Amino acid sequence: MKAIDGKGIAKEIIERLKSEPAPHKIFAAVLVGDNAASESFVKQKEKVAKELGLDFRIYRFPETSTNDSLRKEIGRIARMSRVGAIIVQLPLPAHCNAHYVLNMIPPEKDVDALSERTLGAFYNNRSSVAPPSVATCEELFIRKGIDLREKKVAVVGLGILVGKPIALWLMKKAKEVYALDQGSDLEILKRADIIITGVGKAGLITPEMIRDFASVVDFGYSFDSEGKIQGDFDNALIPHSASLVPHAFYTPTPGGTGPILIAKLMENYYILNK
Repeated sequence: MKAIDGKGIAKEIIERLKSEPAPHKIFAAVLVGDNAASESFVKQKEKVAKELGLDFRIYRFPETSTNDSLRKEIGRIARMSRVGAIIVQLPLPAHCNAHYVLNMIPPEKDVDALSERTLGAFYNNRSSVAPPSVATCEELFIRKGIDLREKKVAVVGLGILVGKPIALWLMKKAKEVYALDQGSDLEILKRADIIITGVGKAGLITPEMIRDFASVVDFGYSFDSEGKIQGDFDNALIPHSASLVPHAFYTPTPGGTGPILIAKLMENYYILNK
């Protein structure tokens, strides 16, 4: 079971984008409240955008912002002709409805591909961009030569950013899809060839819970009991014998899916602003 070098893959994507003409329009990031993790994620996106020479701007709004006030502000930003992309950093405060807010982003500026119109177009093969989580999976599967038509795939966690878009995408691609949300029996993971997880619970899945030759794509992000960043998959428990399985892989946290996600987000920005 080999670790995927997400940073290396992301670097390849970014270097390819550098060879293309950089769009001059603003990349707008909406940040609500003072969530430390959200702040960190936006800063990571800003860093990559600056590396590409993009005009990345953060629009900050207070924790107390209402659904309607956020929709009004996003609508205002969207109407700016010089803005070419809008993202809303999730999660929003508990009192906010993410779908209601995200639906204010017009498809031509929806680089996260999370509004209902953009997602609908994507699932009907009418969108030029895919949700970055889906694009990340596709990138990994292509690189590993995986034919999804022959694979049983389990998706753990059905959140708006990762699980839901990936599960719906896989319905048309994979041999079988097991969509597992909170409270689901994880015993079914033993049937899967590939596990994709995005719950955000450190060590939720251990190697003994999956097949010996299964691969794991881990989007989970949380902190363990020692305060260290960890994914849903506890790769520290991978037995030495697993290294003898040539085709199995896992994405470590950090350094796995995260860098690729950001690279795919930037790729969407280039596509929508050609």
